[in-house]
This record gives sequence, C-alpha cells and structure tokens, in this order.
Amino acid sequence: MSVTEFTLLRWLREGRQSRKLILLIVFIALLLDNMLLTVVVPIIPSYLYTITHDSNDSNHDDQGHTTVSSGFQSIFSYFDNTTVITVNATDRSLQQWSGGTPTSSPAAFTTADPSDCPKADSSLLNENVKVGLLFASKATVQLLTNPFIGPLTNRIGYQIPMFAGFCIMFISTIMFAFSGTYALLFIARSLQGIGSSCSSVAGMGMLASVYTNDEERGNAMGIALGGLAMGVLVGPPFGSILYEFVGKTAPFIVLAVLVLFDGALQLFVLQPSRAQPESQTGTPLLDLIRDPYILIAAGSICFANMAIAMLEPALPIWMMETMCSRKWQLGVAFLPASISYLIGTNIFGVLAHKMGRWLCAFIGMMVVGISILCVPFAKNIYGLIAPTFGVGFAIGMVDSSMMPIMGYLVDLRHVSVYGSVYAIADVAFCMGFAFGPSVGGAIAKSIGFPWLMTIIGIVDILFSPLCLFLRSPPAKEEKMAILMDHSCPIKTKMYTQNSQSYYTGEEEESESDE
Repeated sequence: MSVTEFTLLRWLREGRQSRKLILLIVFIALLLDNMLLTVVVPIIPSYLYTITHDSNDSNHDDQGHTTVSSGFQSIFSYFDNTTVITVNATDRSLQQWSGGTPTSSPAAFTTADPSDCPKADSSLLNENVKVGLLFASKATVQLLTNPFIGPLTNRIGYQIPMFAGFCIMFISTIMFAFSGTYALLFIARSLQGIGSSCSSVAGMGMLASVYTNDEERGNAMGIALGGLAMGVLVGPPFGSILYEFVGKTAPFIVLAVLVLFDGALQLFVLQPSRAQPESQTGTPLLDLIRDPYILIAAGSICFANMAIAMLEPALPIWMMETMCSRKWQLGVAFLPASISYLIGTNIFGVLAHKMGRWLCAFIGMMVVGISILCVPFAKNIYGLIAPTFGVGFAIGMVDSSMMPIMGYLVDLRHVSVYGSVYAIADVAFCMGFAFGPSVGGAIAKSIGFPWLMTIIGIVDILFSPLCLFLRSPPAKEEKMAILMDHSCPIKTKMYTQNSQSYYTGEEEESESDE
C-alpha cells in the first residue's frame, strides 16, 4: 500500500468521526438537491410553452388554416420575444411573420417589439396551472413521504436514508435531462420529492445528533442551510443560461455528475450499508405534532417559504406578460432572493442565538410579508431587485432560527431523538412548496398575480405575532424532572430561558454548595 493510499484511508477513518466532514456531506446534499429544485424554474415554463406552441404552429397558422410543415420551418419561438422567421423549403426565401400575416423581408431575424410578447390569453394563463402543478408535485410527494422517513431514521439510523436520497436524486436528474413530455417531467419532479425527503430529514437529524450544544447546533444548521441557499442561488441562473445557449439537457447532465461525486463521498465516509439505530426510543410523531410550540415553529417555516414558492411558477409568466422578458432574465430575476437567503442564513445562524431566535423569526416573517407586497409594483427586472432581496433575506432569518428551535424543543419537552421532529420541519417546508405553486397558479389565473402577492403577504404578517410564544417555551413536567435529577449518570442539560444558555446540573450543584 502506497503512502498516498494509506493517508487517504486514515483520512476516511478519521472522517467518519469528524463532525465537520458530516456537516460537509449534508451541505453538499442540500446544495445539489436545491439546485435541482430551482434549476427547472426558468426552464420548465419556457420549455412547456415552446413545445406546446411548436406543436400547434406545425399544423395551423394563426387563422386556423392548415399549413404544410415540410414547406415552412420555425426558427424562433414566440417565447424568445423575437419575430418568428420561417424558411420556405422550395425557394429558400425568407418571410417575416407579423401578427400572423407574412411579409417579405431580407432580414434573417429582428428583435421583437412589445406587441410580439406573449399576452394574457387562455394558453398563457393555463401555463400558470400546469407549471404550478408540476412544481408542486415534488413537494407533495415529499410531504407524503416525510412521516415514514422520520420514524425510519430512528430505527435504522441516518446513513442509509441519506444514501438512498442520493440514488433517487440521480435517477430524477437523468429523467429531467431526457424527458420530452409533460408526463415524464411530472414523474421526474415527483421522484425528486422522495429523494429530498430522505436527504433533508436524515441530514438535519444527523447534524442535531452530533452537535448537541445549542449554539454549535445553530451554527452548524446555519452552514447547512447555506448549502440550501447556494443551491437556490445557483440553480435559476445556471439553468436559464445553459438552457438558452446550450440546451435543456446540459444543466441536468452537469448536475448528475455532481450528484455522483456526493454519492461517492457518502459511500466512503458514512458507510451506509450498516444500520445504526438510535439508542433511545423517540417520541411518537403524533405526540410531536400535538405540541403547540412545535406547530408554531413549523407554521413559520411553512408560510415564510410559501411566499417564494408562489413566486417560482407565477413570476416568470407575469414577467413574460408585462415585461417582455427573455429566458435568461426569468432565472436571473430570482438571483437577489438567492443571494440574500445565503447572506441571511449565514448571519443569523450565529446572531439568532444571541438576539433570541423567536425575535429573529418574528422580524423575518414581517419582512417577508412587506417585501412580497412590493413585488407587483415592479415595472421591469430592475424593480424586482429590492423586494426579492428582502424576501430571500427574511426567509433566511426564519429558517436559520426555526431549524435549531425544532431540535431545542425536542431536547426541552421530549426525548432527544431528532428524526421525527425534522420530518415535521420538512413537512412544513413541503407544505409551503406544495400548496404555494398549486394554489398560487390557480389564484394568479383567476384574480391576477398582484392579488396573489397581496394574499400571501398579509398571511405572513398576520402569522408573525405567534413567534412571540417561542420566547420562553416551558419544559414538560416529566422532562423537567429528568433535567433536575442530579443523580442521573448522564450529564444533563438545563436551559435557562432568559439568558438562553446551557448549564449542567453539576455546575448548579457546585454553585449551591458555595
């Protein structure tokens, strides 16, 4: 065995015990999962619109007359915001179509004027519903899968579900790359929901189990959520640029290669072939759901993320209709929200512990509501920068506060086994991304995009005062008895809510002796 091989094996053995390496694996898993989640945001509305209208235009012209598809070939789509050029197969003459009437033109292509942009006709409005349902399918399947994944991690550990999430995500990515119909895209998106459930529940539970100190746990989860934020940040512009200049398949092939790298890292470090169940029996899932404080934390996650979930399918179509935006702009429009989410999770992963996570979540919910109300006032892509930046930053505040609170509430009020509580957190996240696109698309179609933003903005503002109840959540009597039992052989932790710091029973005993 060479020195290099020996060093690598030693590094892997040490890595299996390293909290930082486990954090890196969770970071990468959330990064790639959310890249796949958001890379489709600018691609799917454009792709579905293009294949639908290409199919229609190959058989009929704008007056409904049948055309010979072999005689004319479309070069530019309406969605590109360029004038459609057709090539006559017989004489190779170029004709420019304007409003459905052909006029001779020697120009190969011209830029579109606003009249050529997609309008609010029935076909464009129907895209809201189709795209919304497709986007919501992932979160819906994830929502249904989470109640099974949480208890499963308690029985077999976090490693096997984590690796299963990688395998399913790889299959989903390949399906996205080569699917050419709405049905196959829908299946790929739904399959991703199963993989995401495995990765997010097992990943967060793993972090909560290896980072037992409240402050360290908050910092670690802030970093892990930074991976989520990076995925959300990179996904839309990455997808839209490669889609426009290379093709639909390219971004998914690149993602598939990155997913394989993450799977190899998990295989060597986590050893997912061996089950490693929890030493304690966790609190039943239904008991956790009945806890009002856990419900408030879950509700904050749900409604905050529902704001961006409603934006994803509806904003690109609204931009097409009102701003005549090109494909690359549909992805770049989400860039400020992604950057600010990354900033918010990293700042408040540390700061929220000092200022009070309840206060951080309260302010975040208020800012989400106010920012989302300002989105419809934008007249161009530059007008979207400030409100979308505010939305992303505020959601980062909420997520980086509520994820550690979930683990803390289990420590304080239940058995310190975290699979089920992070299944609830992921259910809340998925409810936002399932309910948001599916219902949001229908609302945008029926009463308009501005009213959609008004409704979700008001909901976030009205929910925010409930975060005040998380300021001093009480411990349950039986849990307090365990915490106060200084004779317990396990070093127990007692949380002092006013100072938000941990003290051990041994320290309290020494202070009383003095």
